[in-house]
Amino acid sequence: MTQSHSRISKAVIPAAGLGTRFLPATKATPKEMLPVVDKPAIQYVVEEAVSAGLDDVLMITGRNKRPLEDHFDRNYELESALEKKGDAERLAKVQESSDLATMHYVRQGDPRGLGHAVLCAAPHVGHEPFAVLLGDDLIDPRDPLLRRMIEVQEQHGGSVVALMEVAPEQIHLYGCAAVEATVDSDVVKVTGLVEKPDPADAPSSYAIIGRYVLDPGVFGVLRETEPGRGGEIQLTDALQQLAQDEKVGGPVHGVVFRGRRYDTGDRGDYLRAIVRLACEREDLGPDFRTWLRSYVAEEMQQP
Repeated sequence: MTQSHSRISKAVIPAAGLGTRFLPATKATPKEMLPVVDKPAIQYVVEEAVSAGLDDVLMITGRNKRPLEDHFDRNYELESALEKKGDAERLAKVQESSDLATMHYVRQGDPRGLGHAVLCAAPHVGHEPFAVLLGDDLIDPRDPLLRRMIEVQEQHGGSVVALMEVAPEQIHLYGCAAVEATVDSDVVKVTGLVEKPDPADAPSSYAIIGRYVLDPGVFGVLRETEPGRGGEIQLTDALQQLAQDEKVGGPVHGVVFRGRRYDTGDRGDYLRAIVRLACEREDLGPDFRTWLRSYVAEEMQQP
């Protein structure tokens, strides 16, 4: 069993996807840079990692992803212009992203799925447990899911996945977990995993959402994992093997998440996420909620 109880400090964020569901907006702009109110989606994800104590962030990128690196780098010309104008508020916002964490980047030259993207992180991660955060899922900072997952990993070793109950007709959109209860109401032991099953074949209603805390033993499994669904190397397939053979990399547990999650990978949910987050902002919320109520009332009166 490949268990480590050293402090988890590294986060891996796969960001090499093409964002085809958001074309033409993503033709020249990475989908991770699409704004959610006034910050790109990827910044929310990095902030989540940092708030959970993970200050070493590796981003898996690809072609046309240079704006991601630029966003988390210093922009001296812009900073100088804002400083000369005396615009301290905007200057602080610009510098915030470059001061968040120690950022690293590696290219996934051949996009062969999430499992392959995670495998690209092996030289950087080494023999330490690490977190994986997918940029399509934004977790509300008031719901510290990742911190809880790290606690469970430190307690049990092995790997931990984030689970959420979904309607049966939606399970085919996710990886799905077969589970056993534990003494903790929000923790289950994962006994099996299947990627995007037909509803009739799904072992449960527990869907895997985009947060993982992984034992480094997963790298050895991924190196031997054949392409699965969609011709890609699936992280779910590797975790299935870990769940069945604990000697490889420890057990697999799941943290059942019942908090606030914003799915920015779907156009409709992306718009809903913007509305919800804007409504909750102290600086934007009051005026925006007033306008929104008026707009909805007008729409309800339409024939």
